[in-house]
Amino acid sequence: MAVARVTEITASSTQGFQAAFQEGIDRATATLRNISGAEIISQKAKIEHGKIQEYRVQMKITFVLE
Repeated sequence: MAVARVTEITASSTQGFQAAFQEGIDRATATLRNISGAEIISQKAKIEHGKIQEYRVQMKITFVLE
């Protein structure tokens, strides 16, 4: 029987939501082992002078405990 844990992180990118999502996954894999899934909870954008400056995603990362 496997036991999993879920942690919530926020990541950002100036390139788009997909790039922000990938940035979060890349950072999580640098610290966590056995990542088995990810879920985007929300997407937000930082706006300055009417233009998008940064894309942000809040996500849940699931990983299996050893």
